[in-house]
Amino acid sequence: MCGISGIFSNNPVNNLEKRIHKMNSSIIHRGPDSGGTILLSKSKAMGHRRLSIIDLNSKANQPMQSQSKRWSIVFNGEIYNFKEIAKQLNYKFRTKSDTEVILAAVELKGVKWFLNKANGMFAIALFDNKLKEVFLIRDRLGIKPIYYYQKNGVLVFSSEIKALLASGLVRAEFNDSAIDEYLGNRYVRSPYTFFKNIYQLSSGTFVKFNDSLDKEYYNYWSLPKKFNMSSEYNEDKITKLFENKLIKAIKCRLFSDVPLGTYLSGGIDSSFITAIASLNTNEKLNTYTIGFPELNEFKYASIMARKYKTIHHEILMTKNQYLNHWKNLIFYKDSPLGVPNEIPLALMSSQLKENISVVLSGEGADELMGGYGRIFRLPFDFDNQEKYNSFYGFLIDEYEYVPRSLRDQVLASSINYRKEFDESIKIEFEGKSNEENMFNFFHNYHIKGLLQRVDMTTMQASVEARVPFLDHNLIEFTYKEVPFDLKLKWNSNESMNLAKNKIASQYSEVLDTPKYLLRKVAYNYIPTELVDRKKIGFPVPLTDWFSNLEDLARIFLSDVKWMKNGALDTLLDLSLKEVRSGQILWMFINIEIFKKQYFHKEWEW
Repeated sequence: MCGISGIFSNNPVNNLEKRIHKMNSSIIHRGPDSGGTILLSKSKAMGHRRLSIIDLNSKANQPMQSQSKRWSIVFNGEIYNFKEIAKQLNYKFRTKSDTEVILAAVELKGVKWFLNKANGMFAIALFDNKLKEVFLIRDRLGIKPIYYYQKNGVLVFSSEIKALLASGLVRAEFNDSAIDEYLGNRYVRSPYTFFKNIYQLSSGTFVKFNDSLDKEYYNYWSLPKKFNMSSEYNEDKITKLFENKLIKAIKCRLFSDVPLGTYLSGGIDSSFITAIASLNTNEKLNTYTIGFPELNEFKYASIMARKYKTIHHEILMTKNQYLNHWKNLIFYKDSPLGVPNEIPLALMSSQLKENISVVLSGEGADELMGGYGRIFRLPFDFDNQEKYNSFYGFLIDEYEYVPRSLRDQVLASSINYRKEFDESIKIEFEGKSNEENMFNFFHNYHIKGLLQRVDMTTMQASVEARVPFLDHNLIEFTYKEVPFDLKLKWNSNESMNLAKNKIASQYSEVLDTPKYLLRKVAYNYIPTELVDRKKIGFPVPLTDWFSNLEDLARIFLSDVKWMKNGALDTLLDLSLKEVRSGQILWMFINIEIFKKQYFHKEWEW
């Protein structure tokens, strides 16, 4: 795992070497083991920071060039099947790294051939010295980030926005359209960011720039068109196939030349990964859990740790630690924090770095198998109510984190992105079942915010996180072969009828079983009491700390231009009426802490 940077211009760039070095230095946390830059001309440069995971030899350092010198690469991520790809190439390899396999594949077979074969997480920049073309590539699900700025004949890209700013070529301009977007979704959806003229490359996409920096976008992967809604199936056969696919996805992510461990909350997702990892590694596994004195799952995590005899680490975080880490992590993320548990996850990642450099995490399980019962049952609820004309409107009212009605009463900023995404997603929903639309929505949008969380919280501590449940082969199999009924299964024939007079928050996990098939497989590896317990997630007691947050709100939000005059008291009153009262206030404060860090200084030089 690493950090990448680059500058490409139509004209010579003054201080080019200094600029690429500053970009590289700004993201040293992503790759503390080594750093390198390459000047390809007076107007082109690439930089790389390396966190050594596979092939620790210095010959595998980047930037790297193909043997013919035609192709240059900087690459962040892992290609899990790189050995299989290498066997299909007539190429004399000098290293044992996946980076060189990418170069060989692109040189011999082309970019599209490589992307079709690759299983992994990656953000890749390639320069073709023959055709003078630049490729920026992001993995299928958007696990690894890549940001870019293009203006006035200059292209600047990196794994983090702070590196773009460090180039001295990019002005930091606040994008107020991102405020409403962030408050609704906890992050800013691609291609946008909180910075004007700085964009994130969308997942499953690559962009090719020619020598004049004209660009073409290519979408090389999307979710399967087929979604299984069959009511006739062989459950035992599907269960076995699913188990095999899932175990394969975990096992291929155990390959590492440095120590590896897992997050272990005691929930079904992290527990299953821990079980399979323990059964397929030769040494005792390091496992980690974190919680608060007021709220933690230590009891459940310890049950799994004892069963698999892991080296288990419990980390207790206090309110003061939480508040003290907040500002620093906004700097690492280059945006407001979106998920309250980013702060404890970052602290846990910093502590696990003492023992391991690679950690497996459970992101994607709920999106794969319908784990959020309250929300994934909305299609059923929609069919049994008459309040809404549109399923999309029904979904948005239940899904968005800060309600639109509240945002509209207190914000003075633009809602352009809201309108844009509303229109495009409504079109995406056309001609599909609402059940399929739910899964598409969560894979296309919701999971992206969680992936920003896992990237920042681990990379700020120089740790690589791997997410087996987002293996694209596993996703494709589950969409096509696993019926919806085996994802969210009614507990009996009568259960569905009983649920018709209720809403999902009242009956889900009482009358149905979310992630049914995963639970069925998990009984073979996890104690029953862990498999059967209700989903808790990773809560932070922000509502219990509301008075502390109110004090901070009066400090940071008393006179901000992106809120209406006198709106702070309205915000405090309306927040208290919401279930997520603490989180809502926390999100508003995040925006202003972020603004003060980035937009009160001059970055260009």
